[in-house]
Amino acid sequence: MANDAPSREHDTRLTPPVDRHHSPYIELDRAGWAALADTTPLPLTDTDVVRLRGLGDPLDLEEVDDVYRPLSALLQRYVHATDRLHSESEHFLGGGGYPRTPYVIGVAGSVAVGKSSTSRLLCELLRRWPQTPRVALVTTDGFLLPNAELERRGLMDRKGFPESFDRRALLRFVSDVKAGAPVVSAPVYDHIPYDIVPGAEQVVEHPDILIVEGLNVLQPARATPRSTSMVAVSDFFDFSIYVDARTADVKRWYIDRFLKLRSTAFSVPGSYFEKYADLDDHQAVETASRIWETINAPNLRENIQPTRARAKLVITKDANHRMHRMLLRKL
Repeated sequence: MANDAPSREHDTRLTPPVDRHHSPYIELDRAGWAALADTTPLPLTDTDVVRLRGLGDPLDLEEVDDVYRPLSALLQRYVHATDRLHSESEHFLGGGGYPRTPYVIGVAGSVAVGKSSTSRLLCELLRRWPQTPRVALVTTDGFLLPNAELERRGLMDRKGFPESFDRRALLRFVSDVKAGAPVVSAPVYDHIPYDIVPGAEQVVEHPDILIVEGLNVLQPARATPRSTSMVAVSDFFDFSIYVDARTADVKRWYIDRFLKLRSTAFSVPGSYFEKYADLDDHQAVETASRIWETINAPNLRENIQPTRARAKLVITKDANHRMHRMLLRKL
């Protein structure tokens, strides 16, 4: 999917979306997708968008209007449908009065592709709907093993790969949320020291919607020598999103972001990457390219891209970081 050319523009008010006979997805181009929420209000401002977008992501209010306003409207319909299904199920079971559990959305994609901006925007948009005021966002960075443990296992150069996470703790967290536990906590990660913050917790108290964002959240279950459990975090998702782009474009965005970080996060005293703050442009490009080719590209190729087909919605970006196609799984 990442290497396909953008489809020909059309307006879904005049023609139906592309429906490939042998594809599990309905395909909509940018114009067709943007037309789906003409009557949906946009509650965000330019100031909101600047605050929510990630470093190096040229996200603006037009992109939010065209892409995320329809997406928030679609998700509201999915949430409402789940509410109705819960009511029907409760009636069938004799009116036991059990509460509906939080609606869980997974957001996956490569480093630097913009999945964090997508997650923050959705969180902000969804919590402004009166039906879902309590929306929580948790990133899987908090479930990375501490650096000391990664070093002990020889995994520091594979940080972000599936084996660098405490998958059991992440699975327990999401399953507890989906089971309706009133209070669940997640560890906290700080990108400045590049490590877990000892003793810090993000508390999640029975939200209407939980967004779980991370590189590998759509991976299927894997049996290990210590466990034959075949349950995955993605098994608890009600909806899933994969943010996609050509690998060459993502690499370029990663390098551009690395260059900008020299004067921001890298220059903060105590930063794990402080050694990169004084690199000149040529050195920085060489360093970022090496990190990409030895760590991020293999992780994308081996672990992240293979999960794309498991998503219910694939947001495909063009070389300018703008959405040009949506693939929505058929019901």
